Amino acid sequence: MRILITNDDGIHAEGLDVCEKIARALSDDVWIIAPEYDQSGVAHSLSLNDPLRLRQVAERRFAVRGTPTDCVIMGARHVLNGKGPDLVLSGVNRGRNAGEDVIYSGTVAGAVEGTVIGVPSLALSQAYGSRSGRAPHWETSLHYAPDIIRRIVAEGIPRDVLINVNFPDCAPAEVKRIAVTAQGRRGGQERLQIDQRKDGRGNPYYWIAYVRHGFVKAEEGTDLAALDERCITVTPLKLDMTDEPYMTQLAALFD
Repeated sequence: MRILITNDDGIHAEGLDVCEKIARALSDDVWIIAPEYDQSGVAHSLSLNDPLRLRQVAERRFAVRGTPTDCVIMGARHVLNGKGPDLVLSGVNRGRNAGEDVIYSGTVAGAVEGTVIGVPSLALSQAYGSRSGRAPHWETSLHYAPDIIRRIVAEGIPRDVLINVNFPDCAPAEVKRIAVTAQGRRGGQERLQIDQRKDGRGNPYYWIAYVRHGFVKAEEGTDLAALDERCITVTPLKLDMTDEPYMTQLAALFD
């Protein structure tokens, strides 16, 4: 099985090395093609106005000056010389990709692009408290991911579906179970806002920041709720974003 790995944290990210170890537990034919720099939050963007620069870092390990989407295309259509991958793994991301995160996530986008080109694809993310001052529990992803991937690949992933896997912020022994979940919604828990600051000359500059607005319990059955309960979440996502009930309503409106 030929495995193509990418991520959105960049070619030097610790989670990328974790993903390589996961892949090597499944196959000896592993290729890494990841962004040269951190591409977090770029979603499913594609570089059309800038050239892609490809740099070989080591054997079967390449860096691309582009997005995760660019990396998957570069790997499948160029680096692998026409013998495309049998599986795409994107991650392991530093931080969870659950709820609305999947809209912005470059990690999920890497799996989306693999799915677009017809390759079974999974996005892998390790939840952690970014303000806790400690490193993510990479050992949790490393412990559980190989078996999860084996079982999903053996079962088969439908065409135009990708699998989003999140590992909870805890040690392997503290994981409660593997939960198959729906994509959640944060509601009032977190909101994006503009954080205005000033540089040394008094000129304004801005950061997009998450701000918590009280605690709202996540809906049961969702990835957000399961992660709060220290469960591994497995969420199937579809490329087709059509809302069929409302499509029927609109068809009646314009008939």
